[in-house]
Amino acid sequence: MPPMEPHKANAQAFDGAAIRELYRRNQRERRQQEQPVQTAPVQAARPPAPKKQRATPRRVQTPTPAAPAALEKASDAKVVLVIGDFMAGGVAEGLSDMFAQDADIRVVNHANGSSGIVRDDFFDWPGEIGGILDQEKPAAVVVMLGSNDRQQMKADGERLEPRSDGWMKEYTRRATSLATAVESRGIPVVWVGMPPFRQTSLTSDMLAYNDVFKAVSVTAEADYVDIWDGFVDENGAFITTGPDMNGQQARLRGSDGINLTAAGKRKIAFYAEKPLRRALGSGDGDAIGLIGPAYTPGADLRPGAEDKIRIVRTVPISLTDPELDGGTTLLGGEAAPSIGTAADIQMREQREAGTQTGRADDFSRKAGTKQDVPEGTASITPPAAAASRQ
Repeated sequence: MPPMEPHKANAQAFDGAAIRELYRRNQRERRQQEQPVQTAPVQAARPPAPKKQRATPRRVQTPTPAAPAALEKASDAKVVLVIGDFMAGGVAEGLSDMFAQDADIRVVNHANGSSGIVRDDFFDWPGEIGGILDQEKPAAVVVMLGSNDRQQMKADGERLEPRSDGWMKEYTRRATSLATAVESRGIPVVWVGMPPFRQTSLTSDMLAYNDVFKAVSVTAEADYVDIWDGFVDENGAFITTGPDMNGQQARLRGSDGINLTAAGKRKIAFYAEKPLRRALGSGDGDAIGLIGPAYTPGADLRPGAEDKIRIVRTVPISLTDPELDGGTTLLGGEAAPSIGTAADIQMREQREAGTQTGRADDFSRKAGTKQDVPEGTASITPPAAAASRQ
């Protein structure tokens, strides 16, 4: 057999060593696989604990009681006619809510939102009111105008600037004509003044118009209701939120600073309620915000009234001894003449009896006279008098 080449012998030796190493490696892996492997038990993942939240008190919402259904009006219910601009329309809504439970009073809204006293070419209230009265036959009329009147007025072919002398004169004439047209039929008029507005110039105009409405109410013998203080703060400034008719804080005006909310409408109706009920003959008591001769508390100052106020003054009596000053006599009777208190009686008796000698009130002796000295009493001479004798 020929000898093996050197490189082939090395290859065989390498293959034998590699095979043995591979065999030993396989044996070790097999033994490792046969041994039991201890593994930690797999625990199920726990859900995260919920975060503790602070307990908040539950708000108990008091259900708002539903407004009672309006009563069906009687066939002979008295009609309250409301005329004017869009503000008057809000007052009509407030009055309707106020009289919803009164079957004897029915509110008729005849307001024209864009109307006023200035633009008689658009709607002439003095000329149109007669036909409205014939149609509705109201027992009382509520008027509220002025919010659309900040503009020029045409009179006698001339255009008058707002709040000029001529403008104010014609404005007063037209307002008086409207009120007189109603009062001449024997229908009482309740004229509601204008409230303030957010815009300063607009508020200034409303103040001037209210002065006209007050004067018209006196001339036409109507009743003027001043609502101004109900829509301003303690400094007289415009407010959006304020006390409602029940004294609770509520939003009274819209976001535009002009229109009224439901609470604002109801508040104006509250101001007008008392004089309106008096005009209808269904109420008594003093009116709120009312300026007029018919409702001056305690007296009737209308022209021709002859009733006088009789004031009876009561003489104050003594709280310590009322019997001595006629306290047992009724008011209007002839009381016995006062004899004074017990101290007065004692002093009078002492004066009548005269003073007693030696008493503190004995002032009969004159200064400088020699006084009698009781027996057994040594006479004491003052040192100054003794020195003068020597």
